[in-house]
Parts: sequence; C-alpha cells; structure tokens
Amino acid sequence: MTTEIINYPEKHLEKLPVSIFPSEDFGSKKVAKEIAKVITEKQQKGENAVLGLATGSSPILVYKELIRMHKEEGLSFQNVITFNLDEYYPMQPDALQSYVYFMDENLFNHIDIKRENIHIPDGTLAENEVMPFCAAYEQKIIDAGGLDIQLLGIGRTGHIGFNEPGSTLHSTTRMVKLDPLTISDAAKDFIKEEYVPQRAITMGVGTIMKARKIILIAWGQGKAPIVQKMVEEKISEDVPATFLQQHANVKVIIDEAAAGNLARYKTPWLTGMVNWDDKMKRRAVTWLSLKLGKPILKLTDDDYKDSGLMDLLVQAGSAYELNIKIFNAIQKTITGWPGGKPNSDDKDRPERAQPATKRSIVFSPHPDDDVISMGGTLLRLVEQNHDVHVAYQTSGNIAVFDDDAYRFGGFAKDLLEHLGIDSDFSEKYAELKSFLESKKLGEQDTPLVKVIKGLIRKGEAEAGCRYCGVKDDNMHFLNLPFYETGQVKKKPIGEDDIQIIIDLLQKVKPHQIFAAGDLQDPHGTHAVCLDAIFKALERLKEQGEEWLKDCYVWLYRGAWQEWDIEDIEMAIPISPEELMRKRKAIFKHQSQKDSPVFPGSDKREFWQRAEDRNRTTAQLYDQLGLTEYEAMEAFVRYHF
Repeated sequence: MTTEIINYPEKHLEKLPVSIFPSEDFGSKKVAKEIAKVITEKQQKGENAVLGLATGSSPILVYKELIRMHKEEGLSFQNVITFNLDEYYPMQPDALQSYVYFMDENLFNHIDIKRENIHIPDGTLAENEVMPFCAAYEQKIIDAGGLDIQLLGIGRTGHIGFNEPGSTLHSTTRMVKLDPLTISDAAKDFIKEEYVPQRAITMGVGTIMKARKIILIAWGQGKAPIVQKMVEEKISEDVPATFLQQHANVKVIIDEAAAGNLARYKTPWLTGMVNWDDKMKRRAVTWLSLKLGKPILKLTDDDYKDSGLMDLLVQAGSAYELNIKIFNAIQKTITGWPGGKPNSDDKDRPERAQPATKRSIVFSPHPDDDVISMGGTLLRLVEQNHDVHVAYQTSGNIAVFDDDAYRFGGFAKDLLEHLGIDSDFSEKYAELKSFLESKKLGEQDTPLVKVIKGLIRKGEAEAGCRYCGVKDDNMHFLNLPFYETGQVKKKPIGEDDIQIIIDLLQKVKPHQIFAAGDLQDPHGTHAVCLDAIFKALERLKEQGEEWLKDCYVWLYRGAWQEWDIEDIEMAIPISPEELMRKRKAIFKHQSQKDSPVFPGSDKREFWQRAEDRNRTTAQLYDQLGLTEYEAMEAFVRYHF
C-alpha cells in the first residue's frame, strides 16, 4: 500500500491544512464524527474499519463523544479493529499509567468492540522479544488491510506516537528512548520523574504515514509553539510531526489557544489583509517595537513600511499619530490602585474609583496560586483598605509528598499523647504508616491521608493569607468535589462545584473578582476551576443579580505562563520591597518549597518563576518606552 506524497509551494506559510475550533469540546466532536463516519461507511460495505488510536489528554473528549454516540445513537464498534500507537516500556497492563488501562477506562470498557480486535504494544515483554513483536505488529496492521484513519496527538518535542526528534520518515514499530522533555511532561502521571519509564514501544513515522487518513489534534496554549513549528516550518527530523506535510490526506484540528502562535493569529499582517481594530493595531505596534528594539515613540514610517505594515500606516495616517495613540493606550494600563483610585477621574483607568472601598474576591485554584500569581496585588488591595476575600477552590491534597503526611500524622499523634487526650489516633496513625510504607505508584490515598494532606495545604494557605493581612473570616476553603479523587485524574466539573461558587458569590457580592487565567497547569485544574467560575457567573447573570452589574472580573497568570504584552489591560507595578514581601508570602507554602510534587517542565521553584515573569513584564514595558519598574503583575479583564 502506498500513500501519495504532496508538496506545498514555498510561499504557502501553513504547510498543513488546519481547522481551528473555538474550544477543545467543539473540535473533539468534529473528530469523533469523522471517525464514526469511517466506521459506518465500512459497516455498510460489510468491511472492518481499522483505526489507529492515540492516548494522552488530547483524545479523551473524542473518546467520550464516541461513547455517547454508541450509547445514544447506536454506533456499533463490532466491525472495528484498533491499533494503538504506543506503550511505555516496561509497563504492566494493569498499572494506572499504562495505555492498556487508559484505553479501557476512556473507551473500550464502554463500547461493544470485540476484545480480540484490540491491539496495544506489549510493555511486559523481555527485551529480546521486543523486535519480533514489533515486526509482528506491523504485519498485523497490513493483514487487517492497513489503517483507515490514524488519530494523533503531538508532544512538545514534536513527537507523534513516541517518535522523538531524530526519528526518520521510514521508521517502523520499534523500541525508542524517550526525550527528557517527554519524560518531564509524563511526570504528572507518575508523581515523580524518576518513576517515568525511560523507553517505550511505538509505531514508526513510516507506519503512521501509511494510514489512508490522518487527524492530528492539539489543545491549549501549551501546544501552540510546537503546532506552529509543525505547520509553518520546513520538514525536519528535529520535529517529527513535520513529516505529516508529505501526507496526501491529513487534517490538523486545534482550538484557538493552540493556534495562538500561528502567523494568521500572531502576525496576520504577514499573511494577508487585516481588520485593523484597536486590539490588532496595538498588537502590531508592540510587535514592531520589540522586533526592532525601538521604543514605540521612536518608530518611523519607514519602520512600518519595511516590516509589512504599510496597510496599517495608510489607515493610521502617520507613524507619529499611531505611535502616540498606542503608547497612551498601554500607559493607561499601568496603575498602582488595583481596586481603583478613590476620588479620581477614572475614565482612563483600568478600575473604577467608586465605591472607594470594594469587596474583592481572589479565586485560587490551588492553595498557593493567589500569592504566586498576584501576591503583590493582593498585598496592595489589603493595604488600600479593600474588603479582600480569598477562595481556595481545591484542597491541593495530591500535591503533598507522602513524607509530609507521615510527618504531620506523627506530629498529631505525639501532640495528643503529650496533652493526655484520650484518642484512638495512635491506631489510625499505625494504619496510615502501614499504608504509606506499602503504597504503590499511583495508588489512591486513603481518606485519612487525603485529609492530612489537605490540612497541610490549608494551614499553609492560612499562613499566607495572614501574612498578606487577609482576615480569618475572609478565607474560604471550597474543596470543590471534582478534585477529591485522591489521584491525578479528576472527575468532570459538576453541579455541586458550580453551586458552591454561586453560594460564595451570593454571600460576598463582590465588586471585583480575580481568577486564574493561567491555563498551562499540567493537570488542567486551572482550566476546570475557571470554567466553574464562568458557569457560576452565567447562572447569576440569568437570575438577574443586581450586584453583578457592578462587578469586574480580572484574570491573572504567573505560575505557569504570562499574558502577552498586547493583551494586558491592567498592570500593577511592584517595587523591590513589595517583590520581597510577595516572595515571603509564597514561602509560607512549605510543602511546595524547594521541589514541589508537580513542578511541570519548569524546574525552578514557584517564587523564582513568578519573579522572573513579573520582571520580564516590567522589562517589556520599559522596552516599549514606558516607565521602568522592578516588576509588574498583569491582568486581562473578562467581559461576561
């Protein structure tokens, strides 16, 4: 079986056909429909549909939709044969991290597929058995008639399957060594990097390229840089996904966040005509200023012409007028009064002056996101006499080391004994000790261990709040139910989660809401927590709540990423002294100090990441020609 090779012209900036959807949910449903179409067309012909399937977070909603179609629309998988892309090596099939377990949990256990039609690389083989197995795997695909459709995700190294940089176009199913970045990304499922297998068995690039149709999916801002390389850059073994540019029938399905680095989004003036609204003008001018290393007010007509912005210049009239307009717009984002400056003209300020004393609520997905991402702003809100509330949406209990639970359990036992309090905790501590000493990788914590870990995070959050001056009565621990699984995998957001947020908002009736728009959190908790807030606001709006009409919603970032300079709508300057106070507030979270359980790809401590991002934002403002500050925290307003 052969696949036609196609070549796109050099001038074509996007070398792959890309479809962009407003969200992962919409895109996943589109992909599921395409897979279902292949299945039903084959059924009508009395033939088998041969599917190449992927694992990881990207296809989960695709599989969820296929399950729905099976249960509600009668989609049958009786004629389906599947071949999974890869599996860790070594790996037992019943391990929580195995792709056998993943596929059963997310698809196979919920549909009517024949078990003998499921094929997944075997992670239990002896090393001398791997090569013959791989050759047999290739032959099974051929004997089944070849892959009708291959579903792919993409790793941040550009891998498809586990074909890491250096993989060749004609590579076949084989054992591979995983890239350090891939191992780092996988750590969220294995608790620690040292537990992640160093190798895997994967279909080769050549195997994938023989599929009659390929669909690659990618969701979220974290995938935006590698999506841009795959779609816009030349074919290279350094980014194996670029080999897809040579396939005759491939689709790239992404959401708007994953499309963020494509030229049509980031620099659309380089790809065609642009609708020059105020936001796009600001993006173009800041891009030009930073690209040329010149302050905005020093940009000339020739700078615009030489950089492909002649169309903007024609519309604006002159560089002089455009520069002043954009400079003033950016300057107006800077304020030392995040709650609004009392008794002042506020028409050009990010926040309104009245009421002078506002009720402000900071939603923190985990028990430390508040101080990490907006600690300087939190301190300033309190100092400027606003009624500041902090709401911790989840317990954060899975991000505590077992050793800490062990230590605090022992402390509780010793304290009770010292006080002479008659308690059966000694027996419970013995159970806790026995469990932690025999705990398997990925095993769910017992209720007692979850409670202890949650209380550790709660105590640290309280200490951070007290340091910032937040009143005890204004600390709210929501412990949203979706999070409380004791495992990395969480439940979907539910009505209980939304109602808890609605109840708090109704109680506080805030003038300001601060929420985490930092969506590169490796477990997706930030995204779920933000979605819960948005759904709560929608319900309250439908109910016609009067206080909501006078409420601003500000989104912060900091722990995992920062806002692009052109999107910032409120920038809070932070002095060297304030930055040190923010650091000390972060230090109150001792369980996350030095080496947190889930550091992500950035190995620095959270305070180091936050300070670097805050300083970088201040430096960008300085490079644009505005006032130079030590650091800045940035916010974008959400209009609901």
